[in-house]
Amino acid sequence: MSFHFVFMVKRTGPTNIYLRKLIDLLNSQKSAFWKAVALNLSRPSRIRRAVNLSRISRLTKPRETILVPGKVLATGELKHPLTIIALSFSSSAVDKVNNAKASIMSINELLEKNKTGKGVRIFG
Repeated sequence: MSFHFVFMVKRTGPTNIYLRKLIDLLNSQKSAFWKAVALNLSRPSRIRRAVNLSRISRLTKPRETILVPGKVLATGELKHPLTIIALSFSSSAVDKVNNAKASIMSINELLEKNKTGKGVRIFG
């Protein structure tokens, strides 16, 4: 007689303390926008979004505000100014964004300025 055991792995969420606190802060907001961002950030790091500047440039309009719930990477060029908010940026992506006269913000900074998330598009 053979026995088969199935073990379920308990989902623990991110182990990064900064990220856990950010997710808790976003979940405490009343806005559905911030709850959606928190849900995206809660995903495992292996499937979290990573977006190249070429894709951002191709799919955005000038002076738009976008939020990437993941990392912005430096492949490609940014063709127009816009505001990019992300969990993290590669160092060369920061240089390219600054050269394109675009601006960078952290998610915390955007939350302080915009409690509802109005006018910001989740991108990725």
